[in-house]
Amino acid sequence: MEENIMSYRYLLDIALILLSTKFLGLLTRRFNLPQVVGALLAGVILGPSVLNILHETDFIGMMAELGVIVIMFTAGLESDIRQLKNSGKDSLIIATFGVIIPLIGGTIVAYIFNDGSLSTVSNILQNVFIGAILTATSVSITVEALRELGKLSEKSATVILGAAIIDDILGIIVLTIITSISDKSVNVGIVFLKIIAFFIFALVVGYIIYIVFDKWINKYDIDKRRFVIGAFVVCLLLSFCAEEFFGVADITGAFIAGLVLSRNRETEYISKRFDIISYMLLSPIFFASIGINMEIPKMTVSIIIMTIVLVAVAMLSKIIGCGLGAKICGYSKKEIIQIGTGMMARGEVALVIANKGIKLGIMNTYFLPSIIIMIITAAICTPILLKKAYTV
Repeated sequence: MEENIMSYRYLLDIALILLSTKFLGLLTRRFNLPQVVGALLAGVILGPSVLNILHETDFIGMMAELGVIVIMFTAGLESDIRQLKNSGKDSLIIATFGVIIPLIGGTIVAYIFNDGSLSTVSNILQNVFIGAILTATSVSITVEALRELGKLSEKSATVILGAAIIDDILGIIVLTIITSISDKSVNVGIVFLKIIAFFIFALVVGYIIYIVFDKWINKYDIDKRRFVIGAFVVCLLLSFCAEEFFGVADITGAFIAGLVLSRNRETEYISKRFDIISYMLLSPIFFASIGINMEIPKMTVSIIIMTIVLVAVAMLSKIIGCGLGAKICGYSKKEIIQIGTGMMARGEVALVIANKGIKLGIMNTYFLPSIIIMIITAAICTPILLKKAYTV
């Protein structure tokens, strides 16, 4: 009997997540804040950091991953592929500066608080690794905030999406170079080849899927639900291939799948159906899971000071870096602020990188509390500041 009760705990977890994220989402909206802020806070409050009611489980983890895949797929569906293509050069420049500046900023912070010593290779690696963590952008939080504001189709939002995809690729390259120095089993050349191969694969397979899917849709005019299922299959397969065969983030595959299917006559219908399942179940679980994973450890005075500095550098370096790239590309002052703010969020990717660094022995756990608080702060502040950037 005890076993049966425990095995159905996931039902209670989902109920608590849905209730708390909706309640706090409505509460934050009353203060003119995006509802995604409430969802993030719900996870923090119910998680180990505060009430200790909810904990990360395999089920919540997998549902959260499915949630972020659907968010990015929908973002691809709602994107203007022509505009994204036209902004490709701008996105590359913005993403490059958005990686270089945080990398330098994070390395300097680590140098200052890591005894200020660069006498050994391990210290150098550790300092640079902290910088690498700061390069990671969690675009899913930005996407949800932009959708809520109804700004997902604007030029600046398109550039943010393009830059975020490139940002992920550059982040993978930086991480690979650093880890390859300490882990001889990682081959940088092979990683580069896999990334190039993925985009060739996505271009060829994506074009074939686009032709086949378009013909299929034009052939039938009844029971449109089949198109939603077909679209979801495409999304999942490209997500799987990206992660499994090429080492590229599954959300990149999901976003590209959305782009591939964004120009057929039933795109709006498909997008609305995904919005329903995302709003009803998957998005709340994903955003709550970020908060649930954020277990804030005990703080000392030195860690508090380092945390304040790291949070400030993490947020400002993205705004300055991506803003500088946007300025070079000739964007207006308002668009520069929007792009810089939109690239500021950190999330699960930064945690994964930090965890990998600890396992490889190139990151001291001393930095972990500051990194966790930096992720929480950036995740909550991004949608708030993004709303101001688009409404002022």
